[in-house]
Amino acid sequence: MQAIMETLFDAVYLVSVITIGILMIRGSKGNRQFRLFGFMAVVLGAGDAFHLIPRAVALCTTGLENYTVPLGLGKWITSVTMTIFYVLLYYYVWRQRYRVKGQGGLTVAVYVLAGLRILLCMMPQNQWLSADAPLSWSIYRNIPFALLGLLVIVLFYCSARDHEDRAFRWMWLTIVLSFGFYIPVVLWADAIPMIGMLMIPKTCAYVWTVLIGYFAMKQE
Repeated sequence: MQAIMETLFDAVYLVSVITIGILMIRGSKGNRQFRLFGFMAVVLGAGDAFHLIPRAVALCTTGLENYTVPLGLGKWITSVTMTIFYVLLYYYVWRQRYRVKGQGGLTVAVYVLAGLRILLCMMPQNQWLSADAPLSWSIYRNIPFALLGLLVIVLFYCSARDHEDRAFRWMWLTIVLSFGFYIPVVLWADAIPMIGMLMIPKTCAYVWTVLIGYFAMKQE
């Protein structure tokens, strides 16, 4: 039952996010902000597919323990694409939407945190392809990622409030929820497998993020 339900949920998620992204690219009508938001959604879905598709195959066949390498590789790729997602959210959505000029120090901070996160993801100590990947390195690589997320949360919260931007007024909350559900999984999912179920509401938070952009495009 878990295999069927989880596979269906993941399939709906991937198809929905990628489809919405394509619709935004095609329907942006020259609006750079929404076209790039669409590309961001496609990056999100395509990156998650590297992890979710092997997981679905594993659940529906011989089990997760027999797919350690493809699952680890998919998780590795997803970790990088998620980082790129937040860089795009900052640079091509926040800066474009609120017509931000300058702020070079802020941009440097975003790129440094993203670069550090990707560098840590590339370190062999992560043991991505092993069944016994160390928890310590999972924490290390997620520290700059969490700081990047916190920065983006603050930026969207303050900008939506200051500009009275109703369309994006909950963007900050979607990111808070995604990290709020993700961090316990990083810390405790290996010891308490049921905590892994938090990835479902985390995924829903990302769908909400994408839908905010889509509905804003339709309104504008």
